[in-house]
Amino acid sequence: MILLTSVICLSNKADAIEIKPQDIPTKEKISFPGKPYGLAGNRMFFTNWYYIYSGNVKWYDRHGQGLPQITWGAFLGPWDAEYRPKEIPSGIKLVAQPAKRFGPLIKQKHPWEKKGISFLTVLKDGGIYKAWGPCEDAEAKRRMAYYESKDGINWTRPELGIVEYKGSKKNNLINLETRYPGESGGDSFWGWGVFIDPSAPEAERYKATKDGRISHEEFAKYLEKYPDDWDTRGCRGGAWKVTRGAVSPDGINWKLLPEPLTVEHCDTQIVVYYDRQLKKYVLFTRHHMVGPRSEQDATEKVSWSSPARRAIGRSESDDFRHFKPSERIISPPPNFSPSQHLYNNCRTSIPGAPEAHLMFPSVFDHADDTTTVILLSSFDTKEWQYVPGPPMLEADNFGKWDGGCLFAHPDMIELPDGTFALPYTGYKFPHKYPRGKWQFLPGYATWPKARLIALEAEDIGEFTTVVFIPPGKKMKINAVTKRAGKILVEVVSDDDDKVLAGRSFEDCDPIIGDKFWEPVTWKAKDSLGCKEGTAIALRFKMEKAKIFGLEFN
Repeated sequence: MILLTSVICLSNKADAIEIKPQDIPTKEKISFPGKPYGLAGNRMFFTNWYYIYSGNVKWYDRHGQGLPQITWGAFLGPWDAEYRPKEIPSGIKLVAQPAKRFGPLIKQKHPWEKKGISFLTVLKDGGIYKAWGPCEDAEAKRRMAYYESKDGINWTRPELGIVEYKGSKKNNLINLETRYPGESGGDSFWGWGVFIDPSAPEAERYKATKDGRISHEEFAKYLEKYPDDWDTRGCRGGAWKVTRGAVSPDGINWKLLPEPLTVEHCDTQIVVYYDRQLKKYVLFTRHHMVGPRSEQDATEKVSWSSPARRAIGRSESDDFRHFKPSERIISPPPNFSPSQHLYNNCRTSIPGAPEAHLMFPSVFDHADDTTTVILLSSFDTKEWQYVPGPPMLEADNFGKWDGGCLFAHPDMIELPDGTFALPYTGYKFPHKYPRGKWQFLPGYATWPKARLIALEAEDIGEFTTVVFIPPGKKMKINAVTKRAGKILVEVVSDDDDKVLAGRSFEDCDPIIGDKFWEPVTWKAKDSLGCKEGTAIALRFKMEKAKIFGLEFN
């Protein structure tokens, strides 16, 4: 009986494991998984179920005592225990909101832009929006260009004066050595992606990646240093496909790194960012849904790309000098048409929430040469889930500037009015159409009022967040309800699972109507009612409502 009592005590606290200092095998601080969660930014978005508690399974006896899952429970009759679920979410669903199109953001003005302009990356650095991407002249010569904007809408071409075009340096073209010595083939620039590295010294604050090729001789040198870090599919057309890296102090003057970052087939936009939580560089690129070749085929001819469907790969590294070849993490799912591919990745995060990872690949359909932008989400960049809802963006009617095909690019930015915007390149003709009259321009997929994914209760819903430490004492909400609907919030202590004083549903001032980052209050008090650094959970009751995000300050 004494043993039984001890087990019961352990069972009631099964989710709270006490770790003693002497049990930790190292003096360094270890990050253990589990509660309380922390936010990497000051916002919480419900892009998947990551921040929503799944509830607790619990059976009770006729006296209201919780019954542990141990052997003596077998002595109970089949009707002696009562099930009382706790904190079970109900009546809610996630729904992606379709984007609105805006553009073109800028039109051709100079000879080097005759066939088109593309913004492959848009970033906000301080108070300035910056864009990088290729432009193409009438002779189909591509060059990298740089653009700036104060509001993200009206773009200028800074006169950099560093690259000569037909005898003049009065242009916005970037100085970038784009090929290794002896490399053959033209510059594509379509793999180009830029990011700001918060961990780097000023001389390498900006980093970039792009696709390229190296000769068999260059590949042999690479093998001497990295004998195992290459992919056989990288060998194409008498050369090797590679990912290349470049660094810059200002985003304008670039230095190409001497060695490839990876050797693999990567002929689409390559996206890299520095993950503050992982403390690693994470790379996303083209991968392929293709199986091993039969060992019974003795011919030397290899045609792996013929059966392959385009997919998305991922790799990570401690430094920005070398990555192992990517591993496939996302393939076309069974509910896709058998003619559909995942053409690019467009990994980004939501402004104010670095851990809210999103991906906007284009579904490229061989059946009619069309592209459609869809949405996936992740909390760790390794496991990705398709977000329910309609496609994010489709090509406009044929004849429009983006009526042929379109591809999304990082990063998602926040415009001064609170609109979320994601850059994309729109093409006048379908992707594989003969490109003699190719025309392309940049635009935005936009979500006014930052309303990207809705946590929706069509009728009555409720849920509890996981336990987390809020990065502030006050909370704002981005939500909308019908006139007959409302949202109520209460704050729960992690220590004793009790509602904080004055922060109950009964105290909450009902949230009704269109609320765009407006304070949540309890009898006019806008504080969460907890001390700084205290772990809490939030309970929500919803009626005919949509929640788009929370902000703490």
